[in-house]
Amino acid sequence: MSEPKTISPALVDWSGINGLPRFDLVSDEAFAEGFDLALALHEAEIETIAANPEAPTFDNTVVALEIAGEALSRISALFWSRAGANTNETIQALEREIAPKLARHYSKIGNNAELFARIDALWEGRDALALTVEQTRVLERHWKGFLKSGAKLAKPEQERLSAINERLAGLGAQFGQNVLSDEKNWSLILSEEAELQGIPDFLRDAMAAAARERGEAGNYAVTLSRSIIEPFLTFSSRRDLREQAFNAWVARGLNGGATDNRDIVRETLALRAEKAALLGYENYAALKLDNTMAKTPQAVNGLLTQVWEKAVARAGEEEADLARLIAAEGGNHPVLPWDWRYYAEKLRAEKFDFSEAELKPYLQLEKIIEACFDVAGRLFGIRAVPLQGVPVYHPDVRVFEIRDHENRLVAMFLGDYFARPSKRSGAWMSAYQSQHKLPMKDGTVGEIPIVYNVCNFAKPAEGKPALLSLDDARTLFHEFGHALHGMLSDVTYPTVSGTGVSRDFVELPSQLYEHWLTVPEILKTYAVHYETGEPMPQALLDKVLAARTFNAGFATVEFTASALVDMAFHTQGALEDPMELQAEVLDELGMPASIVMRHATPHFQHVFSGDGYSAGYYSYMWSEVLDADAFSAFTETGDAFDPGMAAKLKANIYSIGGAIDPEDAYKAFRGKLPSIDAMLEKKGLAS
Repeated sequence: MSEPKTISPALVDWSGINGLPRFDLVSDEAFAEGFDLALALHEAEIETIAANPEAPTFDNTVVALEIAGEALSRISALFWSRAGANTNETIQALEREIAPKLARHYSKIGNNAELFARIDALWEGRDALALTVEQTRVLERHWKGFLKSGAKLAKPEQERLSAINERLAGLGAQFGQNVLSDEKNWSLILSEEAELQGIPDFLRDAMAAAARERGEAGNYAVTLSRSIIEPFLTFSSRRDLREQAFNAWVARGLNGGATDNRDIVRETLALRAEKAALLGYENYAALKLDNTMAKTPQAVNGLLTQVWEKAVARAGEEEADLARLIAAEGGNHPVLPWDWRYYAEKLRAEKFDFSEAELKPYLQLEKIIEACFDVAGRLFGIRAVPLQGVPVYHPDVRVFEIRDHENRLVAMFLGDYFARPSKRSGAWMSAYQSQHKLPMKDGTVGEIPIVYNVCNFAKPAEGKPALLSLDDARTLFHEFGHALHGMLSDVTYPTVSGTGVSRDFVELPSQLYEHWLTVPEILKTYAVHYETGEPMPQALLDKVLAARTFNAGFATVEFTASALVDMAFHTQGALEDPMELQAEVLDELGMPASIVMRHATPHFQHVFSGDGYSAGYYSYMWSEVLDADAFSAFTETGDAFDPGMAAKLKANIYSIGGAIDPEDAYKAFRGKLPSIDAMLEKKGLAS
């Protein structure tokens, strides 16, 4: 008789320092069987909870659900981390298989009539249960989750909804893989000095390193990594090469053939519309906005339209300035999208007497990481302790203990900062493990958060420092703000831990944290020249601060156009040609020909590579209204690190997770809800 199969210990028994996974022992080949076994274990746990002969209680039903599926959670965390940050053909093939399988699994749980009856009974009788606010929120999450899984639908509709979810999961996985393939397989190899006109040394170094990675040692590669393509468009004086690179960048997912995403978008939107109708919603946006701060598509479009009008007017003024520069050079062409960054950089130099190239030597990655940690220490009393020799999933990954003022371990943090072909584009925070205080099956109580940040900064040549743009530095602060939201979490239940909040609130901790990058004392301390160690001169610092709203029209137009197209897609039914609707929306808006969407539909991964920000890209701006007002709470005290305000911020925003309503959380911190005014002021669009 054969031994029963067991899950590979490396996937579930995390025996590394402070409970980290032993990444060095995790093999790609172990995931397929591990998932199958973990899914079966979770299914058995669910059946036990559902079949419990005792009357439902919060503990025997909700708490039981909260701690069920630990093996599946751990395997999933490891797998999706690898799929995003260090993928390969084996992982990608499994991703296409496992995404629908997981959707099917969770649909089955959502359609478990016995289990829903227990949850429904608790929800209907909640007033007699003497629950805490957090417990009520957790119960509500589970109850609404069942409703959105079709728990109240007839069997045929449940089966159709399950099939839709399964198909959507597969489409999302394929969409992301197609974008990654287009990014990985395109590069522009430059070998002649004439092709490098205008390129500063830091970008030459990054392009040389990228060329070496592609077997082109001695040459220079323009890639579609944002950390290379954006500075290339900013500094290259070769307009023909800028056009070539830009057109490749915006054509990701739009190249025809196997990696073209247009059919995926069409089918995704049709299935989402059908899903919303099955669940009784007017459209998919209404479904996604239920239980958010915005609540309705009308509220979202109201904010976006108000900002759009101001942004497009400002962008028109900016474009006129760029056209003047083109004419002054003897150019006889309009401002086109591959011109904007190049001439905007010249305009910055003209208006503020500094360039991005002049600033970059002062923004070393190592120092900006230190700045992130220092700000967290000043605000929240924590410190980061680097660990050496800890097994990680890629040699570039760094590991830190996060300790409080009494030296207690509160979290583990991993930072993965450099671009590589095996990593999807963008920047993100995620967690291997979320904080909670529940007793576990092994007798332990609670778990500390294990959080990671992933970025895509250009990797420097051996022996040279990684230098960041100001936007890169903001990205680092932004993602660490998300990380703090996870690491400072202090709740009881995993469902509402850390970033387990509504989509339009989750960006508040990250966007708010960005403000501290440009606090003068932080820049004076950490913006030091990589060769001399000298701090950024006061004159340059003053110019940087004065230019904070420079090019705000452009930046706001490219973002807001993307958010408005996202909402248009998800307030419509099925579309014959989504690209036609995108064109119609942009035409109605009066989209300038000189600017494109920040994320055009065929590579709009926020919206189509999974479901995270579908009908939700607006969230960044919604949270920006909050973050601008929240930072004003500090400036009004005259101290960017005011201890009293920092304590309120930690208690009511960074540590409370989703344990209370986000509006209540914000009012507990600020005393009121914000208006749009502080955000418009921050962007320089108030007038």
